[in-house]
Amino acid sequence: MQRNLLIKLGVIVATVLVCIFGIIGFPTSVAQMQANIARRIRLGLDLKGGSHLVLQVQVQDAAKTQADQVIEALREDARAANIPYGGADRNDPQSIKETDSIQVTIHAVDQSKTQQFRNLIADKFPDWTLTPINASDYKMNMKPTALLDLKRGTVQQSLETIERRVNALGLTEPTVQAHGDEATESEVLVELPGVDDPAYVKQLIGTTAQLKIAEVKNEGPWPTKEAAMSAKGGILPINTELREWPAGQGNAPGWYLLNRTPVIVGQDVRSARSAPDSDRPASWETAFTLSQDGARRFEKFTSANIGNRLAITLDNQIRSVATIQNTITDSGRINGLSSEQEASGLALVLRTGALPAGITYLQERTIGPSLGADSIREGILAGIAGLAAVVIVMLIYYKKAGINAVLALLLNTVLLIAALAYFGATLTLPGIAGIILTVGMAVDANVLIFERIREELRAGKTIGAAVDAGFGKAWWTIVDTHVTTIVSCLFLFLFGTGPVRGFAVTLVIGLFANVFTAVWVSRVIFDWTLSRSGPQEALSI
Repeated sequence: MQRNLLIKLGVIVATVLVCIFGIIGFPTSVAQMQANIARRIRLGLDLKGGSHLVLQVQVQDAAKTQADQVIEALREDARAANIPYGGADRNDPQSIKETDSIQVTIHAVDQSKTQQFRNLIADKFPDWTLTPINASDYKMNMKPTALLDLKRGTVQQSLETIERRVNALGLTEPTVQAHGDEATESEVLVELPGVDDPAYVKQLIGTTAQLKIAEVKNEGPWPTKEAAMSAKGGILPINTELREWPAGQGNAPGWYLLNRTPVIVGQDVRSARSAPDSDRPASWETAFTLSQDGARRFEKFTSANIGNRLAITLDNQIRSVATIQNTITDSGRINGLSSEQEASGLALVLRTGALPAGITYLQERTIGPSLGADSIREGILAGIAGLAAVVIVMLIYYKKAGINAVLALLLNTVLLIAALAYFGATLTLPGIAGIILTVGMAVDANVLIFERIREELRAGKTIGAAVDAGFGKAWWTIVDTHVTTIVSCLFLFLFGTGPVRGFAVTLVIGLFANVFTAVWVSRVIFDWTLSRSGPQEALSI
């Protein structure tokens, strides 16, 4: 009996030491201890301060890109099938609500090839519905299920890209998650603890980084967009678009007529890095390397277009226009950048992937660190006040056995905080509320056990038998209440947002710690007390 008791006491001491190490490590000074605690106990946005952003993904951009790809694929497939037609273009939805209206129009299809054309569309483009306009013209609309998948996929890809960009900045515990209905609202929530000046992060997140390398038509440049439209008679050729090379950023600024279907897009970029501009000593550039598939397409295009011009555009703005002197395979560069930070930021967003669509900011809220410090202070004061009230009541009502409950409560708190540190969980204000609630649940378990022991003593049992029966009969009641609460927390975690999940996580960890402290540790303390007292000595409970 004595040997088993010593082993159990050793387990408790070892557990306490492991928990303390998880919280403070091996500090050599008070300052280092404070630094270790600050590093291991990660604070959420409401406690540490930081920035709260709600972004809206412009899914209509992805729909337009999809339509452009369909136009290019149709051109290749129709040529291979020997089905001539006059050309194809698309409409230009400007808002999320207009995304459903995305449409591709095909002009002047050879009427002798009508059936072959219909079969081609049905076979190669199953996500699109073909509808005749007249005898030779047709329109294609994306099917509702495909459009819904496109919207959800665009939001998910945007979420993953933004998360990679934020993580690349080395921020502590950022939150990036869907917000609202992906299909209708297309919103993303971004929380950045410790960032009280989010301007650079906003710029980095908001840079679509839609890199395109496209053919420049052998016309222009024009000084203004109006001059370009006037030169073209007010109507642009099919599958072309106007893009500007801003003044001060190029050798020949102006408006250029580009092929709407690019040769290379951002997804073809394999790597990117920043470097001083080799052409302009005071500027910087971002050099990029293409993937194997992109390099193959680029080599094929440049070898067939030597002497022609191509443009590198970023977010629909020309960054460079060059004449193809010889075949180019797998590299390129964007020069004329104003600073190393701009070049490094562009390289980062190219490496982490282009956003599939543009974004706009719907909400921006900054929480100062002083407000977070106030929340921590008030939360700690509330916890101390609640714990003190519980300790006083337990000591008065249960006498020396109350000390048993107090020790179990303190160990329960240490276990909970250590678990947060070891798991890398983020402590939020609702999490502090979960810790305080855990204290109440722990007291409830002790009360159940103590009242059962009292009942057994009143029934005339010996002290040892009463303690055994008290713990045994209270065990299933404690399990029942804890399992019920854990199931509730599971639903909170599955369907709740960040703060609600923080509350659920801390409460569940506290409940598991409570089973260990209120049942096992408390029982060891009772056994140790009984082993030191005489068999006739009354139990102070």
